Amino acid sequence: MIIGITGNSGTGKTEISKILAKKINAKIIDADKVVKKISEPKNEYYKKIVELFGKEVLKQDGGLNRKKIADIIYNNSSVREKLDNLTYIYVVKEIKNTIDQSTNDNIIIDAPLLFESGLNKCCTYTIAVIADNRKKIERIIKRDNIDEKIAINRLNIQKDDEYYKQRADYIIINNKKIEEINVEEICTKIGKN
Repeated sequence: MIIGITGNSGTGKTEISKILAKKINAKIIDADKVVKKISEPKNEYYKKIVELFGKEVLKQDGGLNRKKIADIIYNNSSVREKLDNLTYIYVVKEIKNTIDQSTNDNIIIDAPLLFESGLNKCCTYTIAVIADNRKKIERIIKRDNIDEKIAINRLNIQKDDEYYKQRADYIIINNKKIEEINVEEICTKIGKN
């Protein structure tokens, strides 16, 4: 069984993925970690990013300056779309390879752009995690150590809750502390207690 977990930044997808993985003994494939892995120097994806942004997005050691890239894409929808399209190609390929090589019967794909990348087509079930805007903003500020305006700008370019409600098989509303979130109901619905 493959479960895709998605949602906006600050909804708590990764924490929900961890809770669910423990309940159903699943391997987690974190799309953000896959991106970091394949964007290391010498990888093809890395080279494509440098082609797209130029050498001004490189750090002294040759690695990618993720903060600089984030600043660019959050302010330029055209470049963001080009990066997303590149990312879909390389990340989807890497995730599918990881699935093919996995010996675990249960896999969770933690991917912010699950539907946009087409990764949902690999999934038995999809779960969207949603939260109130205020809660998402607080979490982003704390996690990324950025100011409120930047956090709001990041959320403003992401899909709204309705997008996820229309596409996901299940919805988890995560406005509480993570230890108060109960995934039992979803586990029961998908046949895993």
